[in-house]
Order: sequence, then structure tokens, then C-alpha cells
Amino acid sequence: MVAPESPRTLEVRGASARVVRHPTAWRQRYRFRGRTQVRHTHTTRPGGNAITGSQDDTSAKARTYKDAGVDIDAGNTLVERIKPLAKATARAGAAGGLGGFGALFDLKEAGFTDPILVAATDGVGTKLKLAIDSGRHDTVGIDLVAMCANDLVVQGAEPLLFLDYYATGKLEVDGARDVVAGIAEGCRQAGCALVGGETAEMPGLYRTGDYDLAGFCVGAAERGQMIDGSTVEAGDAVIGLPSSGLHSNGYSLVRQVVADLGLSLDGTSPFDDSSTLADALLTPTRIYVPACLSAVRAGLVRALAHITGGGLPENLPRVLPDGLGARLDANAWELPGVFRWLTQAGGVAPEELARTFNCGIGMVVVVPQDQADLALAHLREQGEQAVQIGEIVTQQPSSPRIEIANRETAWQA
Repeated sequence: MVAPESPRTLEVRGASARVVRHPTAWRQRYRFRGRTQVRHTHTTRPGGNAITGSQDDTSAKARTYKDAGVDIDAGNTLVERIKPLAKATARAGAAGGLGGFGALFDLKEAGFTDPILVAATDGVGTKLKLAIDSGRHDTVGIDLVAMCANDLVVQGAEPLLFLDYYATGKLEVDGARDVVAGIAEGCRQAGCALVGGETAEMPGLYRTGDYDLAGFCVGAAERGQMIDGSTVEAGDAVIGLPSSGLHSNGYSLVRQVVADLGLSLDGTSPFDDSSTLADALLTPTRIYVPACLSAVRAGLVRALAHITGGGLPENLPRVLPDGLGARLDANAWELPGVFRWLTQAGGVAPEELARTFNCGIGMVVVVPQDQADLALAHLREQGEQAVQIGEIVTQQPSSPRIEIANRETAWQA
């Protein structure tokens, strides 16, 4: 496919709307039997001088795109290998065949009557560097979906479709396929369809072996079921859903600690002796969509907060009305080993830990206090080890908006 108004040429559209882009200069584009081909042409400056030289110059070496670092055949191979991965994420509402200019979605077929669309985009940050250095690429795709889908569900939205962007200097088919396999698994967990994406091979812009990811997710909620935190009141219960560890935030600090301690990614993890350090640090972000959507639809939820960069102090206030804060008790939940290691071996103080990492709570659910037990039971039935970690309070001018009591003792013991 060729994207209109695009400065780059898209070389093969595979499953859904996924494309492989290659950078180039002046060109003509045309279709041949359903595929986009690239034909380079001599471009003439005003005055008639050809930029690429005389066509009669038979001494010029015949050049190929591959000579410039762009392997079209590798791109085609990748597309064929990821087609079944995308197809496996199909869901109600995902419409249209393969190879269109854009992916289609039928909200009515998905069961919506008066929907509001909700969109989110995110990345994985420098967690990718650990994946690259360790040669393990099969989990960061889950992280990519989780970071986007969890942001949607806090507004009561059901994730419907997902697109990804994969950029690299030299396309390595096996590694890229592993990344997309992780994305497909994340989509399966979140219940959304992988409807398209882009693979951009850009020699000279990235070092060989390096790549970057971005994800884009669109969801919907019925107009009357949106969650915005406006009904939260003082006295409401704050429930925490456990994280799997670091999730996808704070990795620049973690990598610095690893380097300062002289640790090997292939060695045994200092906080989990059943795993290598690489595997422990690459544990994927949890996807909270099924449990949270179920609680929202049961009418139990007043607010949800996805705890990412900035931790509890920065993310929980985003869903609270003015004048309200929260008092949390660090003794109410278990601090995962990776965070305890960061404080004890890495020298990260509890205050810095709280404002950088999720500290073991990946999602916060705010519910009426008289429904706390019902909400806890409901979330546990959905497979969550939910625990009440505090309550909503009227904010005092002299106090932090989010107070985490006992963190100095609970997190350094």
C-alpha cells in the first residue's frame, strides 16, 4: 500500500492494514496485481540537468535498495509471518479484508448503541534496551498493549482495536516477529483486535539491532457508562490491584543500578533466584482490562487510576475531584522483591521509589465504602488479588494529596 501524502513508500500490506515502510527520495509509484512497487526515476532540476546524472553514463554501478540498507525481501517475509498473528486477534466489529488503506471497525456489530470513542497512545520506554541487550523480544509487545489498553479502561472504555509502529535501522525478521507475537498476545488479553501497523526500516537513523515501538489503541464506552472520577467522595475505599513488578516505567534508573552494581543480565536475579536478571526485569506489564470492565459494568466503580510513571502520588490525583486526596497504608500490600532490592542494594529511597515506580500497585479502584467488600469479592472472582489499601480523604493544606503511611518502615524492612 502507499499512504497518501506520505514521504515514504510502503512496500507490502499484510494482515489487516500493516505495512512495511522504506525511506527513499524521488520516485514514482504504481500498482501491479495488488502490490505497491517502487520505481526510481531521474528527477530533473530546472534547466534540464538530471540530478542522478546522464542516462548514457554506462560506467555507473547498478545500485539496489538493499545496497542502501533497505531489505524489501525481509519486509515481505515479516509480513507473511505476522499475518496469522493478527488474524488470531479478530473480534466482533473488526471489519474489512486484508490490504486496505485503513482498518474498519463496526461499533454496532460490537454491541454499542450510543458510544463515546476513547483513544490512547504510549510506548515501552527504555525497557526496550533490556530486551535488545538480552536478545529477548517476546514480551515487550505485551507491555506495549498494556500501557495503552490500561489507560483506556480507566475511563470505562472497552479496548477495540490496536495498531503498532515498529522502527529499526536494519530489519531482523525473527526479532520483529517476536515483538509482534507479543503484541498479538497483549491484544488477546485485552480483548482488542490487532488491525494494522507499520514497520519502518530506516538505515542511518538507528544502530543495527536497535528498534523502537509505539502503540495506538482505540476503545469505546456507552455514553452513560463513562468513568471520570467526578462522583468520588471522602470516605470512599481505595482498592489496589497488584502489579507484576516494574511494568514499563523507571527503567532508566533500573539500568543505572544494574550497571553500577556490575550485574550481568544473564546471571541469576538478585531478587528472584528462580530467574535470570533479564527475565525478571522483562516481566510484562499486567493487563487489567477484563477485571476492571467487569467491575465497571457491575456498577461498583467510581474511579480507576493506572499507576505508571510518577507512581501513586502522581497518578491517583488525576482521577480525584479538587479538594480530595487519599491516605494509603504501605503495610496493606506486599512490596515486590524488585522494589525492595532497589531500595536496599540500589540506594533508592522510599520517597523516590514512590514517585518513580508503581511499588506493587498497578491499578487503583475507588469504590463506595459500603460496597468495598462486594467490590473486593467481585475483583477476586475475576482473578485479581485485590486488597483495600486506603481511603479517600478531604485534602488538608499542610498534607500531601496522596499520603502513603508507613512506607519508610514497610519498604525498608
